[in-house]
Amino acid sequence: MAVKPVYKVIFLNQGQVYEVFCSAIYQSEMYGFIEIEEFVFGERSGLLIDPAEERLKNEFAGVKRSYIPMHSIVRIDEVEKEGPAKISEIKGSGSDKIAQFPYSGFMPNPNLGE
Repeated sequence: MAVKPVYKVIFLNQGQVYEVFCSAIYQSEMYGFIEIEEFVFGERSGLLIDPAEERLKNEFAGVKRSYIPMHSIVRIDEVEKEGPAKISEIKGSGSDKIAQFPYSGFMPNPNLGE
């Protein structure tokens, strides 16, 4: 039986960097989005609980599929096995001067219908 590939997806969400693992990635039919599904969270010992991974498990609990805007994707890697999922703050030298690329989206012209 073939082993399903595991992907590490790193993306930006509300000033934080999310790093999640999943088994399926698709280009969405919704223009400008990537679909990720079949989230993979590491099975850890019941004695040692990672609060960051627990937070992600709770955030994605019951989520069948997530749509991530393409301009928020930082990187997608196919990995041999999953690692710890985590959320990080955007920090570093000069990070207060770095902003996410602005995206206005499609704005229909209301005067075209006349």
